[in-house]
Amino acid sequence: MQKTAVLVVVLALTSVTALGAPPDVKRVNKAIELLERGQPIYYTTSRGGYEEGKKLAQTWADYINYDLEHGAFDMTRLREFMRGLVDGGPTPSGHRTPAVIATLPAVGLDEASVRANHWMIQQVLAAGVHGVLLCHARTPGAARAFVEATRYPFHKQEVGEGLQEGLRGSGSQGYAAEIWGMTGREYLEIADAWPLNPNGEILLGLKIEDRHALNNAEATTRVPGIGFAEWGPGDMSFSYGVTRTPAGYPEVMLEARARVLAATKAADIIFLNAVNPENVEAMIDEGVMMGPANEEAAEKGRRYTKREMPW
Repeated sequence: MQKTAVLVVVLALTSVTALGAPPDVKRVNKAIELLERGQPIYYTTSRGGYEEGKKLAQTWADYINYDLEHGAFDMTRLREFMRGLVDGGPTPSGHRTPAVIATLPAVGLDEASVRANHWMIQQVLAAGVHGVLLCHARTPGAARAFVEATRYPFHKQEVGEGLQEGLRGSGSQGYAAEIWGMTGREYLEIADAWPLNPNGEILLGLKIEDRHALNNAEATTRVPGIGFAEWGPGDMSFSYGVTRTPAGYPEVMLEARARVLAATKAADIIFLNAVNPENVEAMIDEGVMMGPANEEAAEKGRRYTKREMPW
């Protein structure tokens, strides 16, 4: 067996052992594990602390969007939320916690603005989250700076070929490793962007959610390390001066959505869009693989795709 293959097996077994999880759980990040199986994933949203985390440990959702975009940027509260998830777990699927993706308050206007706010990315990852979402991702430079801020410098995929080395520093792994149920060394090995790093457990996304971002959608979604993107219909509407849509989206909005969907397909990354019980099957057929949903929509979608993993 080649050394690379041995490393993959060792890391996978180490993660499962550290988690104390059943042998059919292959990853820390349930969202990534499902996506690798070709299964769409559904999320709910939180801004809570310890008690809400403990409650949501048994959520029907595959992952939790932790909203820092419009709520307080309170890292103590986020850390307590993550600790609540651990104390309330494991999930019905056997994962230590549901996956958590934090939405940042800093936006991706350009490379300089992301670099100036990279400390926010450092902070949320140090709290033990499993992914980060960058809003208003307008340029490829912003997306590259975003990915670099999430990585440790010893992870080398695409470094020198589209990315610079990572910016995360020593000491950031301590609390996150406790949340993930492993040693700091084990965390360092797998705390990297998937699918850029096939063993990575961190899922990174972009909101292509205004007309300026839309102009660069094809290039931005191709930045190595980005795992998913969405079109952000609320902010996209505002960008085009549309504040009310009583009879559905106008043509300019439908064209924006179609362009982002096409860009994600061309880049071979995941497309995120809201789903409901009436449209979830059609959305899946169209290529939607992530989205906010209610429990009824998620149940219907899981039956449609013959989901086997317990939820």
